[in-house]
Amino acid sequence: MAKKEVTAVLKLQLPAQQATPAPPVGPALGPHGVSAPQFVQQFNDATKNVEPGLIVPVVITIYKDRTFTFELKTPPAAVLIKKALGIEKGSAEPHKVKVGKLTKEQLRAIAEQKMPDLNANDIEAAMRIIKGTARSMGVEVEG
Repeated sequence: MAKKEVTAVLKLQLPAQQATPAPPVGPALGPHGVSAPQFVQQFNDATKNVEPGLIVPVVITIYKDRTFTFELKTPPAAVLIKKALGIEKGSAEPHKVKVGKLTKEQLRAIAEQKMPDLNANDIEAAMRIIKGTARSMGVEVEG
């Protein structure tokens, strides 16, 4: 079987189970001749085990024959940190104004969830990466 020719690779961040053919999906896929409703259906099916509304990055590979494949990534660290703390957004002045405090357990849980997409060799390194993201959001981290 010959390899299909790739015409485009798109990266989008969409809410789990709640994607619609409206922007940003339609305008991103339209120029490549890909059916937005078909992608939305498959994306929503693929994210049915993810909490509804949680932002999920997706990489869509579009081929010359107008077919496509997509790969789901783990939600951004900042989204997971906000969810763990139950806050709307990070601090506008991270070094002055603190918006919350992550426990070591919460930090480990987020690091374990993000591990497949992080460039880290072990859970300790992953935790340091997440800790840096938390600090830049104005979140204190225990230990």
